[in-house]
This record gives sequence, C-alpha cells and structure tokens, in this order.
Amino acid sequence: MNDQLSNLVGQISLTPYQAIGIPIALLGAVFLSIGAQLQHRGVSKVEGSHGDGSRAGLSFGQMTLLLRRPSWVLGTVLLALAIVIQLVSLGFAPLIVVQPLGVVAMVLTNVINSRVHGIASNARVKGSIALAVIGIAIFVSFSAIYAFERALTDGQMLLIMWMLVVVIVLTGGVFVFFRQRLRAMFYIVAAGTLYGFVVTIAKVLINRWQSNQIDGFMIVCFVGLVIAAVLGGYFVQTAYSVGSPDLVIAGLTVIDPLVAVAIAITVMGEADRFPPFALGGLAVGGLISIIGVVLLARHHPQTHR
Repeated sequence: MNDQLSNLVGQISLTPYQAIGIPIALLGAVFLSIGAQLQHRGVSKVEGSHGDGSRAGLSFGQMTLLLRRPSWVLGTVLLALAIVIQLVSLGFAPLIVVQPLGVVAMVLTNVINSRVHGIASNARVKGSIALAVIGIAIFVSFSAIYAFERALTDGQMLLIMWMLVVVIVLTGGVFVFFRQRLRAMFYIVAAGTLYGFVVTIAKVLINRWQSNQIDGFMIVCFVGLVIAAVLGGYFVQTAYSVGSPDLVIAGLTVIDPLVAVAIAITVMGEADRFPPFALGGLAVGGLISIIGVVLLARHHPQTHR
C-alpha cells in the first residue's frame, strides 16, 4: 500500500512551489463570488429604474449609471482584486491546474444569492451545481498529476491571437445582428469564452516576463487581452441584467476554464504528457461540468430567459 502511494506521489508533476498557486486561486474565487453578487445588485437596480425590458443589452447610458451605484463599484473593485489574485496564482502554477478552481465561486455565489433573496435552492439546482463541481474536480485531479509547462514559440502565440480575433468577430457579429433575440446563455457563453482567452494570454505574458522574453509582440498580445476583457465584461453585465449572479458565475467558472484548458492542451502543450486515460478523464470532467451548467440554467428559479 505504501509503495503504491509512493508511486502515485512520484507521478505528480506539480512541484511544492507550483502548489502555492492553488490556495491563492481559491482566495481569488472568494473575491469573485462576493464581487459578482454586488455587481448584480447594481445592475438590477439600474435595469429596474432605467431599463426598457428589451433584450438588446445594456445601453451606454445604463453603463454610465452603473458608475454611480456604490454596490456595483465595490463589486468591480473586488472583481479587479480577484483578477489580480488569479494572475498571481498563474505565476506559480500551470493554467490547466489553477484556472478550474474558480468553480468554488459558483458554490459560494449560490449560497450568498440564496441568502440575499430568500430563495432556497431546490434539489435540481443543488444537483446541477454538484455536477459542475464534480466535473471540475476531475479536471483538477488529472491536471495536478500530469500537467507541465513549457515555453511558447512566437508561432504558438500568434495562433492564439488569431483564434481570439475569430472569437471576437463571431461574438461581436452575433450580438450586433441578433441582439434583440439573444438570451442570457449567449452572454454567459460569449463572456466565458473571451475570458478563457484573457486568462490564457495573461499566462503567456507572465511566463515570458518571468523568463525575460520581452518584445514588441507582447504589446500586441496585451492589446488583444484588453479588447477581449472589455467585450467580455460588457457581456457579463448584460447577463447580470437578465439572469441571477449564481447562474452567470456558474457559466463563467465552467466555460472560462474549459476554453483556457482547451487552448492549453491544443496549443500550449500542457497536456503532452497525459496518457490516453487521463485525456479521457478531462473529456468526461468537461462534459459533466457542461451538463451541470445547462441544467442549472434550465432549473434555476431566477432564470428570466
């Protein structure tokens, strides 16, 4: 038994230094949860007093009014802190390990939202959340054992940037032409996908900075990161206006890491040492998480659309 345990420990690729990123990522999830609840409160008040009931997204005037809502401003500050903490965690550990840990925010947000609105989560909601958490737990378990980092080439970074351009064009185009018919899940999926690229590019920039590989291409990557973050942030605020905070966070904390992990596997090579059964485990974990979020969107009592 001891020999089997020793063999398992010996297979774990995560070093003690990299493991520091795990508790840091969990702390970021706490700030994310509280910040999301406060932002949702601000958006709900603005939508209630100045909304027209349309599905066309928040107007410029409504976005300006959010800056006057103390709850939204405080929530934004906490989310900014969550992002900083997340970037710090990425400086320690592989993206494929720490990014999925944001799912903790989904559980916390559900608890906080239930207390604030006095709406008890029914069995279907709890079951949906449990599925998403279990799926992410499978992700992290395999990642902690087999994931490893390596330096990216300029060609790989360029590929990631072109992928981001395609995502921005597609999500922006759909929003412009179909904004009157879009539902909350579009904004959640679009924001989660964009944030997945934001985190991935941030991780690449951190790695290159740590290795003193600083060049002009980093500026291009940073500009792309900012554009994706701004567009994703707008989609998140619009999602808050038509859905509950725990539904939005549930989607973000599952879709965001799935996109980031997909890029880490296909482009960054963080899963090159994964045996076939481990890759299968990632696929199963991802599928379970997606099913959990879809069920949550269907059964949540505060789902508006």
